[in-house]
Amino acid sequence: MKQLLTLLTIFFFFGCQAQKIDKFNLGFENQTNIENLSDGWFMWGNYDLTIDSLSYSGQKAGKITSDATGSSFGSIAYRIPSKYKGKSIQLDGWMKTKDVQNGHAGLLLRIDGENGSLEFNNMKNQQITGTKDWKKYSITLNYPEEAQTIFVAGILTGKGEVWFDDFTLSIDGKDIQTLQETEIKLTKAQLDKEFDNGSHIEIPALTPQLITNLELLGKVWGFLKYHHPAIAKGDYNWDYELFRFLPEYLEVMDTKKRDTALIHWIDQFGAIKKCSNCKPVDNNAFLKPDLDWIDPLSTTLKSKLSSIYQNRNQEKHHYIEMAPGVGNPIFKNESAYKNISYPDEGFRLLSLYRYWNMIQYYFPYKHLTDKDWNLVLEEYIPIFINAKNELTYELAALKIIGEIKDTHANLWRGGNKINEWKGEYYPPLKVRFLENQLVITAFYTLELQGKTELEIGDVITKINGKSIQQLIKEKSDYYPASNQPTRLRNLSSDLLRSTSDKIDIQFLDKNATLKSETLQLYSKELLFMSYESKSNNTELKKNDDLCYKMLDQNIGYLTLASIQNEDFSKIKEEFSETKGIIIDIRNYPSAFAPFRLGSFFVDSPTPFVKFTKGNIGNPGEFTFTEKLEIPSGKKYYNGKLIVIVNEISQSQAEYTAMAFRAGDNTTIIGSTTAGADGNVSRIPLPGGLQTMISGIGVYYPDGKETQRVGIVPDVVVQPTIEGIRAGKDELLEKAIDLILNE
Repeated sequence: MKQLLTLLTIFFFFGCQAQKIDKFNLGFENQTNIENLSDGWFMWGNYDLTIDSLSYSGQKAGKITSDATGSSFGSIAYRIPSKYKGKSIQLDGWMKTKDVQNGHAGLLLRIDGENGSLEFNNMKNQQITGTKDWKKYSITLNYPEEAQTIFVAGILTGKGEVWFDDFTLSIDGKDIQTLQETEIKLTKAQLDKEFDNGSHIEIPALTPQLITNLELLGKVWGFLKYHHPAIAKGDYNWDYELFRFLPEYLEVMDTKKRDTALIHWIDQFGAIKKCSNCKPVDNNAFLKPDLDWIDPLSTTLKSKLSSIYQNRNQEKHHYIEMAPGVGNPIFKNESAYKNISYPDEGFRLLSLYRYWNMIQYYFPYKHLTDKDWNLVLEEYIPIFINAKNELTYELAALKIIGEIKDTHANLWRGGNKINEWKGEYYPPLKVRFLENQLVITAFYTLELQGKTELEIGDVITKINGKSIQQLIKEKSDYYPASNQPTRLRNLSSDLLRSTSDKIDIQFLDKNATLKSETLQLYSKELLFMSYESKSNNTELKKNDDLCYKMLDQNIGYLTLASIQNEDFSKIKEEFSETKGIIIDIRNYPSAFAPFRLGSFFVDSPTPFVKFTKGNIGNPGEFTFTEKLEIPSGKKYYNGKLIVIVNEISQSQAEYTAMAFRAGDNTTIIGSTTAGADGNVSRIPLPGGLQTMISGIGVYYPDGKETQRVGIVPDVVVQPTIEGIRAGKDELLEKAIDLILNE
């Protein structure tokens, strides 16, 4: 009987344990082979990965170790099929660090779709460095409908040691371990694979009439995509319907037959039911749908398109939705066709049509482009069709991206040939445009500085025989930006880049003596090439324990580059009795500061921003939201607040500066910021390319623009060449002077 009870106890024990086994091994405990990582975990990057006994709970934790000093990384990752429904996804996990330097440690959460990453965060902005005991961290992202794979990971860049344990993944607040998988039903559009390997479209030699016809087709195609109810339901793969129609359309030469062909094509998609809830254009809308191109068309075609508009889709849309709680567009079910690196003529035309129409209907700043957007499509048809190879296609895409004048817009994925064109070798130094000249501001290491005659403050005048101004003129079209200071910011880091490991330069030294030198360049792996290292700011070092310090004469200083959420209350407490506070935003904030810190500087709720958002039910219409306020806090700061910005200040940095500007005693100093605010929306393009746009309009409460304009300083202060040579931070010096003497 005793033996039976013992067996029952054992069975009961193991039965209870079995009930606790999770379907995903996010705690690292299951390890079938001790020579491998825990079950399900795999390596990204180059660093050493191990399973360690120094755990937060249980017996095991994941560990990354590195003694590297370059720009590589290591990541211990876990893949989960995305078979769940929801709106948001959150990763929680425990992390411990030791001597992390020249990089950062963090959790990583990535949501992939057909074309790669849809949502991503690796906590880089929090700049977690140094030595820290076990602490719980969290990442929250939107959870897109088209998600296919979820990646959970820990990451280390730079050098040091980091441990990870007890990861928890939740969708809409529910632990994924407890969720039932959902069957994913594919739409008719998703099942259509006819042209996956090529469009088979051959476009004849372009004539003015053919270009006009293709321009009209692009506008009709995009109009139907975002208005026709059957397309919105996902009944048609709209990319492939273009390829089915094009052979017939390319044979049409006169206007009458062209319009007839378009009408017959539209009729193929069925009759449209009368829309009972289609609202007219909001007379108070900030931007109204731009459909003037329909007016000059033939009566029959115009009537057909007008009828579709009057009875347009009002339901969920297969190709577009608005991000929950934010309102920026999410472009869904758009394939990047990355297996075709150099798309054929049909796919190149599709690329142009897709991008032009996304801007036409869902870019909140279309009215701020330098060109009439209606004229851009015709201009770029020959450029895309005649792109003779992969490089010229990528350059064509990059050039039209530059037309929208948005610093958020660039080729963020793909562009392999452009990277080859720019070169794989980099200079051992950092440069920046100061006083309209290209100036050396720093070297990556003292060792590299010793290998050249160049010094900080030297002015580079020519590269391989070309003047700097000539190079700017040649390259500017391929450096998208909202304004010229930001374009020069982006250009500066590439001007000395080359396909050769040596370049010839001319420069002026501190005595204004013109000199020449053959400068040795290096591969990226040999240089510490982080975005922050190019900012040339004088700030607290990222490895300092604190992001804030007390300056002489009772002035508080803090940088948002490495601020953490727990720092806000400490800053308010320690700086409450100072003469003034300096907030340095010549960086990208590592924590969201507008409300938690902004409330310290207002004595009553104060409006600081309002937004424009698009409308799926009426594409092209943008309306203002209510003004958003900075709430007043329990404590109110009576001293002066000086906020420092420059062309590095972009997006969240600009939004944060707007919030601080609402303060009663705030002065913003520095120079024009990047002029690109608002949550970003990703756009995939054929050939595996990906770009982005600023997805919502961001305005001051009185309606003044921020896009392209940026945050205009109250006091303009720019660094000088002499200041750089003397090692001064002239903006910080001016901030101190404003607190003490004005």
